[in-house]
Amino acid sequence: MEIQSFAQLLIFGTFIGSVGWSIINQIGRTQFKLKTPEDWLLDSTGLTIQGILIPLLQATLVYSLYQHLFPVQQGSLKISLIQTFILSFVAVDYLYYWNHRLLHTKLLWKVHQVHHTVTQMDVLGTSRNTIWTSLLIIYLWIHTLFIYLLADPTGYLLGVSLTSALDLWRHSRLMIPANTKLYQFLSSWLILPQDHAWHHCSEIHNYNYGANLKIWDKLHGTYYESKNLPSIIGIPSSLNLLQKLFFPF
Repeated sequence: MEIQSFAQLLIFGTFIGSVGWSIINQIGRTQFKLKTPEDWLLDSTGLTIQGILIPLLQATLVYSLYQHLFPVQQGSLKISLIQTFILSFVAVDYLYYWNHRLLHTKLLWKVHQVHHTVTQMDVLGTSRNTIWTSLLIIYLWIHTLFIYLLADPTGYLLGVSLTSALDLWRHSRLMIPANTKLYQFLSSWLILPQDHAWHHCSEIHNYNYGANLKIWDKLHGTYYESKNLPSIIGIPSSLNLLQKLFFPF
C-alpha cells in the first residue's frame, strides 16, 4: 500500500508540478491561452482515460482475464526488487519502443496520428489520443501481467511510476539547460523533453520512439539529437473532433 501511494504521489506530483510551472512561466501561460476548445477537450479526455479509466480497467477486467488464463501462476515469479525494477524500467521500455514504432507504420498510423496533432509541447497533451488507442499500447497488458505474476511487484511498480512521471515530463517544456552538469549526465542515456519534441516535429517525427532510454533508438538507427527545440510541432490533420475521438469508428 505504501508503494502504491508513493507511485501515485510521484505521478500526480509530476503532473501538478508541470502544470504549475506552465502557469507561472510566461511561455507556458501563452501556450495555454493558445489552446483551442477542441485542444482542451481532447487533452482532458485523454488524461481522464489514461489516468483513471485505464488503471481501473487494469485492476478489474484485465487482471481477471489473467486470473482466468493463468489460475495457478499468480505470484509465481520470484525475483528481487532490483530485478523487478529493471524488468519494468528497461525490458518493458524496449517492448514499448517497438510498440511505438508499430504505431507509426501504415497499418496503425491513422489511429496514432491524433497524438501528433498537438502543436505545442505541454504536459496536458501527453495522453491525447482516440478514446480507445490505449488498448493498443502494451502498458495496459504487460504491466497487469507482471503485477499478477510477480510475488513482490514493489520494484516493478516503482519502475511503472517513474516511467509515467518521465512521460509527463518529456511532453512538457520544462527543459534542463544544456550547459549544466545535470544535462550532461542525463542526456547520454535518458530521453529528455528536447528529444521527444523532435519526435513531434512535422519534418522528422519518425525518430526518438523511446520512452525512458535512448539506447533503443541509438541501437536501431532512429535517434535524432539536438539541444534545441524544433520550430514547428505537430502535423496537420483533416479529422474533425468526433473523428479524433473515435477514429476509425
